[in-house]
Amino acid sequence: MTDPSELLDLALETAREAAALLVDKRPADLGIAATKSSPTDVVTEMDRASERLITERILAARPRDAFLGEEGGSTGGDSGVRWVVDPIDGTVNYLYDLPDWAVSIAAEQDGETVAGVVLIPRRGETFTAVKGGGALLHTASGVRELRVNDGVPLDRALVATGFGYFAERRVHQADVLTGVLPRVRDIRRGGSCCVDLCSLAAGRVDAYYERGVQAWDIAAGALIVREAGGRVQGLAGAPAGPDLCIAAAPALFDALHAVLEPLDPARD
Repeated sequence: MTDPSELLDLALETAREAAALLVDKRPADLGIAATKSSPTDVVTEMDRASERLITERILAARPRDAFLGEEGGSTGGDSGVRWVVDPIDGTVNYLYDLPDWAVSIAAEQDGETVAGVVLIPRRGETFTAVKGGGALLHTASGVRELRVNDGVPLDRALVATGFGYFAERRVHQADVLTGVLPRVRDIRRGGSCCVDLCSLAAGRVDAYYERGVQAWDIAAGALIVREAGGRVQGLAGAPAGPDLCIAAAPALFDALHAVLEPLDPARD
């Protein structure tokens, strides 16, 4: 079994190289290379370039590992390690040159996430976690351990969320939002799932929920939240995933879950 700290080191080195590519080589006339689920769900040429770099660097070091990437699909391996990669989480932010986008790389060992990196280049921040080893924020001024905000009542909670790409889903998500907003301090929508999860781990928001997230969106960020003392799940004990991801300190998680469940947030 591979030491998770070795996987973290490789993820961190690779994320730094991908981030440098995305910042330094971003074309002035960056355009949309393709769309995915809808015309607003975009892929840029830089998404593809970043994922190629990440895959090549990791496979050069660990040729027997498996991959799940947002742009490249899945590839098999026989080492027991799988890398879950989002080459740009927050592509629309990247397209518009807004700061909240990130490179997210997580390593699973025998199906369990054991190491994760979320690097936010425009903010000069890198979030890391190893299973059982806590969560850290690295900046130019140093490194600090992360803890989610605990003891926050629902009506004082700042809650992050996001919206899907299908118009029909957005209509229902707006209805859900009207059920949540009167019950909390306020809502924030940043445009990147993994950045929102890291903001939760750092105490910048108190909770997060979103419908439609995929494994590559949450793999690294969810580990960072858990290692910072938070809980990450779906509805009624289900794993966090496309139906719903809820994250918060344990007591606040229960309170937010109680608000969300009757609103049927997983319905399209």
